[in-house]
Amino acid sequence: MVNRMINVLKKLWQFAGEEQKEIKKSVVLGFFFAIFHMLQICAVYYVILALTGGSQSLSAAWICLALLLASIAGRAILNRFSQLQQTHAGYFMVANKRVAIGNKLKSVPMGYFNETSLGEITGIATTVLDDVENTGPMVLVNILSGLINSLVFVLFILAFDWRIGLLVTAGILLYLLITSAMEKKAAVLAPRRQESEARLVSAVLEQIQGMSVIKSFHLTGRGDKKLRDALEYNKKSNLDIERLFTPYTIAQEMSLHLFSILVIWCGIRFYLAGTMALPDALMTVIIAFLAFAQIESAGSGMALLRVVGSSIDHANQVDQIPEMDTGGASISPASHDIQFEHVCFSYDRKTILRDISLTIPDRTTTAIVGPSGSGKTTLCSLIARFWDVDQGSIRIGGHDVREYTLESLMDQISMVFQTVYLFADTIENNIKFGCPQASREEVIAAARRACCHDFIQSLPDGYDTLIGEGGATLSGGEKQRISIARAILKDAPIIIFDEATANVDPENEDKLQKAMESLMKDKTIIMIAHRLKTVRNASQILVLDQGSIVQRGTHDELIRQPGIYRKFISGRKESAGWKL
Repeated sequence: MVNRMINVLKKLWQFAGEEQKEIKKSVVLGFFFAIFHMLQICAVYYVILALTGGSQSLSAAWICLALLLASIAGRAILNRFSQLQQTHAGYFMVANKRVAIGNKLKSVPMGYFNETSLGEITGIATTVLDDVENTGPMVLVNILSGLINSLVFVLFILAFDWRIGLLVTAGILLYLLITSAMEKKAAVLAPRRQESEARLVSAVLEQIQGMSVIKSFHLTGRGDKKLRDALEYNKKSNLDIERLFTPYTIAQEMSLHLFSILVIWCGIRFYLAGTMALPDALMTVIIAFLAFAQIESAGSGMALLRVVGSSIDHANQVDQIPEMDTGGASISPASHDIQFEHVCFSYDRKTILRDISLTIPDRTTTAIVGPSGSGKTTLCSLIARFWDVDQGSIRIGGHDVREYTLESLMDQISMVFQTVYLFADTIENNIKFGCPQASREEVIAAARRACCHDFIQSLPDGYDTLIGEGGATLSGGEKQRISIARAILKDAPIIIFDEATANVDPENEDKLQKAMESLMKDKTIIMIAHRLKTVRNASQILVLDQGSIVQRGTHDELIRQPGIYRKFISGRKESAGWKL
């Protein structure tokens, strides 16, 4: 037990990080709390001596009152500060871990998020870390201060009467033996409980996100098997823990109660045998009710220790996620031409890009077209290093993207996605997301260029209007123009458009096109597009099919060639001529 407990305590101590100093303070305060608690015992003993000695003076009462008041005041003050230290440590050690998880996720391949449920990360960042926040410091402090204070109390009793001291020591050892057996059993079930908590969060999140689909297929109450299974598994894992703990908890309490009774019996027995004075015998009866309080505090911490340790193990799994090599230099290239040299890339054993070689000259526009699944988005994502290539290299301004630090690479690139995500914040803060130091005047200037200033002004609080998560309160065209304003404000030299106009209604398309033209001035542009007006003026057009470049050239060159591009344009012209 000792080795297991020490290992988990070390794990919790390491997890505390910068908050170790707060926990140390709390343990020290807990020790002095026990000292003030001992004043109560001293006060009672002083009164017993006075009463059994036949003293008629009120001085004993006043001394006893002074000791009790000092004990109460000291414990109240120390307990307040000890609790504050524990709360501070719990909050900040978990907050630091959440920030570390966020920073970690910034440097992992985007493919990780396709392979791993969002609910798993959400479960770790919420439920699992909540367990550590609420119980971690308390467990550590209760165990350390409880053991130290129990030792002090035992030494006091041994000095008072060695026979009673040995009896109390035996009771503590039996209690620890039962706790060891419980802790060993908890080692099996605690990880299962943490897994069930994360699985439940994942299932709830998926259910909420998919509610529109569930309703559209009239599956309310029936399309939730995964959620119900997760609830059942969570219920079972928690009940299993409680069923495990209950008999051990009863055994712990019974052992301490029995030894308390045994201490009282021995005190009376020793007095009747004439080997213990009456004041000491009376004091023994009182000690029986106080002797095991500190070890109970430590034991409650030990019962939770394995659960907290399992939560920490679960949270630390994020540390094992493989990162892309982020050791690079802060580079600001003189030019922003982009070169692909024999690039190959596979995802989950499926080949996406095959031997791609191309050059995108500085301050030119390159359009990428091709059927769905041909690798267009992947090609653009590799420029921003959302993944690393399997073979070959990608260079920006003559430097391999792997030579850049992640921060300096992203300083060179702005991306405008087909699906825009806006944060649950003000319009201004969403526009300032890539340039948080920007002034209100700079935000307005960017919004004007993105053709979204007028509709922002019409909102209830203008630029201070809070929008829902994901921008749910705005139309698709409005969200796109805000994302373009965000890119304008960032003013990166390379702009990547991932079908930015695909889902925009005709009423907003002209405004969006003007916003894009404002953003594209003097930039290196890569755009995935499917509309003729978007691609026909591009400096070059790349046609992808099944992960390879099958055609390249200008619009006039490609339209004269048989192939995918001419079919693409013909299809667009035909659909554009449809009328109702």
